[in-house]
Amino acid sequence: MLTRRIAFFGIGLFILALGISLMIIADIGAGAWDALNVGLSETIGLTVGTWVMIVGILVMFVNALLLRARPVFLSIGTIILIGFFIDFWLLIALDEWNLEGLAVKIVTLLGGLVIASLGIAIYLQAKFPLSPLDNLMLAISSRFKLKFGIAKTIAEATGLILALLVGGPIGIGTLVVTFGIGPIIQFFFPYFERLMEKGLSGSRGNLG
Repeated sequence: MLTRRIAFFGIGLFILALGISLMIIADIGAGAWDALNVGLSETIGLTVGTWVMIVGILVMFVNALLLRARPVFLSIGTIILIGFFIDFWLLIALDEWNLEGLAVKIVTLLGGLVIASLGIAIYLQAKFPLSPLDNLMLAISSRFKLKFGIAKTIAEATGLILALLVGGPIGIGTLVVTFGIGPIIQFFFPYFERLMEKGLSGSRGNLG
Protein backbone atom coordinates (compact mmCIF):
# COMPACT_ATOMS: atom_id res chain seq x y z
CA MET A 1 0.00 0.00 0.00
CA LEU A 2 2.75 2.47 0.97
CA THR A 3 4.74 1.56 -2.14
CA ARG A 4 1.76 2.40 -4.36
CA ARG A 5 1.26 5.74 -2.61
CA ILE A 6 4.95 6.61 -2.99
CA ALA A 7 4.78 5.71 -6.68
CA PHE A 8 1.74 7.94 -7.25
CA PHE A 9 3.45 10.74 -5.35
CA GLY A 10 6.81 10.64 -7.11
CA ILE A 11 5.47 10.00 -10.61
CA GLY A 12 2.80 12.67 -10.19
CA LEU A 13 5.30 15.33 -9.12
CA PHE A 14 7.68 14.43 -11.94
CA ILE A 15 4.86 14.70 -14.50
CA LEU A 16 3.64 17.95 -12.93
CA ALA A 17 7.11 19.50 -13.21
CA LEU A 18 7.34 18.46 -16.87
CA GLY A 19 4.01 20.11 -17.61
CA ILE A 20 5.03 23.33 -15.86
CA SER A 21 8.35 23.39 -17.72
CA LEU A 22 6.66 22.91 -21.10
CA MET A 23 4.28 25.79 -20.40
CA ILE A 24 7.23 28.03 -19.50
CA ILE A 25 9.21 26.99 -22.59
CA ALA A 26 6.21 27.67 -24.85
CA ASP A 27 6.83 31.35 -24.10
CA ILE A 28 3.35 32.62 -24.92
CA GLY A 29 2.38 33.22 -21.32
CA ALA A 30 3.19 30.88 -18.45
CA GLY A 31 0.74 29.70 -15.82
CA ALA A 32 0.06 32.40 -13.24
CA TRP A 33 2.24 31.07 -10.42
CA ASP A 34 4.90 29.93 -12.87
CA ALA A 35 4.93 33.42 -14.41
CA LEU A 36 5.46 34.78 -10.91
CA ASN A 37 8.43 32.46 -10.36
CA VAL A 38 9.92 33.22 -13.79
CA GLY A 39 9.46 36.94 -13.20
CA LEU A 40 11.19 36.74 -9.82
CA SER A 41 14.00 34.68 -11.35
CA GLU A 42 14.58 37.19 -14.15
CA THR A 43 14.29 40.22 -11.87
CA ILE A 44 16.15 39.11 -8.75
CA GLY A 45 18.11 36.04 -9.84
CA LEU A 46 18.14 32.41 -8.63
CA THR A 47 16.63 29.58 -10.64
CA VAL A 48 12.93 29.18 -11.34
CA GLY A 49 12.94 26.03 -9.20
CA THR A 50 14.42 27.94 -6.27
CA TRP A 51 11.64 30.52 -6.47
CA VAL A 52 9.12 27.69 -6.63
CA MET A 53 10.44 26.64 -3.23
CA ILE A 54 10.51 30.15 -1.72
CA VAL A 55 7.04 31.14 -2.94
CA GLY A 56 5.71 27.74 -1.89
CA ILE A 57 6.89 28.24 1.67
CA LEU A 58 5.19 31.65 1.81
CA VAL A 59 1.95 30.16 0.45
CA MET A 60 2.17 27.46 3.12
CA PHE A 61 1.62 30.14 5.76
CA VAL A 62 -1.29 31.62 3.78
CA ASN A 63 -2.93 28.18 3.76
CA ALA A 64 -2.55 27.97 7.52
CA LEU A 65 -4.42 31.26 7.86
CA LEU A 66 -7.21 30.08 5.55
CA LEU A 67 -7.63 26.80 7.41
CA ARG A 68 -7.02 28.39 10.82
CA ALA A 69 -4.49 25.69 11.55
CA ARG A 70 -0.77 25.27 12.01
CA PRO A 71 1.41 25.37 8.87
CA VAL A 72 1.95 21.97 7.29
CA PHE A 73 5.74 22.03 7.47
CA LEU A 74 6.03 18.60 5.84
CA SER A 75 4.78 20.21 2.63
CA ILE A 76 8.19 21.89 2.36
CA GLY A 77 9.55 18.51 1.25
CA THR A 78 6.98 18.36 -1.52
CA ILE A 79 7.74 21.85 -2.80
CA ILE A 80 11.48 21.14 -2.73
CA LEU A 81 10.93 18.09 -4.94
CA ILE A 82 8.82 20.09 -7.39
CA GLY A 83 11.42 22.86 -7.54
CA PHE A 84 14.19 20.33 -8.07
CA PHE A 85 12.25 18.56 -10.85
CA ILE A 86 11.46 21.87 -12.59
CA ASP A 87 15.13 22.87 -12.59
CA PHE A 88 15.95 19.40 -13.95
CA TRP A 89 13.56 19.81 -16.86
CA LEU A 90 14.40 23.47 -17.60
CA LEU A 91 18.17 23.41 -17.06
CA ILE A 92 19.06 19.87 -18.16
CA ALA A 93 16.49 17.79 -20.04
CA LEU A 94 14.87 20.58 -22.07
CA ASP A 95 17.68 23.15 -21.97
CA GLU A 96 18.38 23.14 -25.72
CA TRP A 97 14.82 22.60 -26.87
CA ASN A 98 14.01 25.66 -29.01
CA LEU A 99 10.49 26.14 -30.31
CA GLU A 100 9.80 27.87 -33.60
CA GLY A 101 6.43 28.98 -34.86
CA LEU A 102 3.29 30.01 -33.01
CA ALA A 103 1.49 26.74 -33.77
CA VAL A 104 4.27 24.69 -32.13
CA LYS A 105 4.24 26.97 -29.10
CA ILE A 106 0.47 26.66 -28.73
CA VAL A 107 0.63 22.86 -28.94
CA THR A 108 3.45 22.84 -26.37
CA LEU A 109 1.47 25.08 -24.02
CA LEU A 110 -1.69 22.97 -24.28
CA GLY A 111 0.31 19.76 -23.91
CA GLY A 112 2.01 21.18 -20.84
CA LEU A 113 -1.35 22.20 -19.38
CA VAL A 114 -2.80 18.71 -19.77
CA ILE A 115 0.40 17.06 -18.45
CA ALA A 116 0.56 19.34 -15.39
CA SER A 117 -3.11 18.72 -14.60
CA LEU A 118 -2.55 14.98 -14.98
CA GLY A 119 0.41 15.14 -12.61
CA ILE A 120 -1.62 16.97 -9.97
CA ALA A 121 -4.50 14.51 -10.25
CA ILE A 122 -2.06 11.60 -9.80
CA TYR A 123 0.00 12.86 -6.89
CA LEU A 124 -3.02 14.06 -4.89
CA GLN A 125 -4.10 10.42 -4.56
CA ALA A 126 -1.04 9.59 -2.43
CA LYS A 127 -2.46 11.64 0.46
CA PHE A 128 1.07 12.81 1.28
CA PRO A 129 1.76 16.46 2.20
CA LEU A 130 0.64 18.58 -0.75
CA SER A 131 2.47 21.29 -2.58
CA PRO A 132 1.48 24.54 -0.85
CA LEU A 133 0.00 25.77 -4.14
CA ASP A 134 -2.21 22.71 -4.49
CA ASN A 135 -3.01 22.90 -0.79
CA LEU A 136 -4.13 26.47 -1.51
CA MET A 137 -6.70 25.00 -3.89
CA LEU A 138 -7.89 22.60 -1.20
CA ALA A 139 -7.79 25.31 1.49
CA ILE A 140 -9.97 27.62 -0.62
CA SER A 141 -12.28 24.70 -1.42
CA SER A 142 -12.61 23.78 2.26
CA ARG A 143 -12.93 27.33 3.61
CA PHE A 144 -15.51 28.52 1.08
CA LYS A 145 -17.19 25.17 0.25
CA LEU A 146 -16.26 25.23 -3.43
CA LYS A 147 -15.51 22.48 -5.96
CA PHE A 148 -11.86 21.73 -6.71
CA GLY A 149 -12.09 23.22 -10.20
CA ILE A 150 -13.49 26.56 -9.00
CA ALA A 151 -11.06 26.73 -6.08
CA LYS A 152 -8.10 26.07 -8.40
CA THR A 153 -9.25 28.83 -10.73
CA ILE A 154 -9.40 31.29 -7.81
CA ALA A 155 -5.91 30.25 -6.70
CA GLU A 156 -4.57 30.72 -10.24
CA ALA A 157 -6.20 34.15 -10.51
CA THR A 158 -4.41 35.18 -7.31
CA GLY A 159 -1.10 34.09 -8.80
CA LEU A 160 -1.93 36.04 -11.96
CA ILE A 161 -2.25 39.30 -10.03
CA LEU A 162 1.07 38.72 -8.26
CA ALA A 163 2.80 37.83 -11.54
CA LEU A 164 1.62 41.10 -13.08
CA LEU A 165 3.11 42.99 -10.14
CA VAL A 166 6.61 41.52 -10.71
CA GLY A 167 6.53 41.67 -14.50
CA GLY A 168 6.24 37.92 -15.08
CA PRO A 169 5.68 36.49 -18.61
CA ILE A 170 1.94 37.05 -18.87
CA GLY A 171 0.22 36.34 -22.18
CA ILE A 172 -2.71 34.56 -23.77
CA GLY A 173 -1.29 31.30 -22.48
CA THR A 174 -1.64 32.55 -18.92
CA LEU A 175 -5.38 32.98 -19.34
CA VAL A 176 -5.67 29.53 -20.91
CA VAL A 177 -3.84 27.95 -17.97
CA THR A 178 -5.63 30.03 -15.33
CA PHE A 179 -9.10 28.99 -16.46
CA GLY A 180 -8.25 25.60 -17.92
CA ILE A 181 -6.21 23.79 -15.29
CA GLY A 182 -8.98 23.48 -12.69
CA PRO A 183 -11.52 21.76 -14.95
CA ILE A 184 -8.86 19.43 -16.41
CA ILE A 185 -7.79 18.35 -12.90
CA GLN A 186 -11.47 17.78 -12.12
CA PHE A 187 -11.70 15.58 -15.24
CA PHE A 188 -8.68 13.40 -14.36
CA PHE A 189 -9.17 13.25 -10.59
CA PRO A 190 -12.02 10.68 -10.35
CA TYR A 191 -10.21 8.21 -12.63
CA PHE A 192 -7.03 8.16 -10.55
CA GLU A 193 -9.04 8.19 -7.35
CA ARG A 194 -10.73 4.97 -8.48
CA LEU A 195 -7.37 3.56 -9.61
CA MET A 196 -5.84 4.22 -6.19
CA GLU A 197 -8.85 2.78 -4.34
CA LYS A 198 -8.79 -0.31 -6.55
CA GLY A 199 -5.12 -0.83 -5.79
CA LEU A 200 -5.61 -0.39 -2.06
CA SER A 201 -8.59 -2.77 -2.07
CA GLY A 202 -6.47 -5.36 -3.86
CA SER A 203 -3.69 -4.96 -1.31
CA ARG A 204 -6.11 -5.48 1.57
CA GLY A 205 -7.52 -8.53 -0.20
CA ASN A 206 -4.07 -10.03 -0.55
CA LEU A 207 -3.39 -9.44 3.11
CA GLY A 208 -6.65 -11.16 3.99
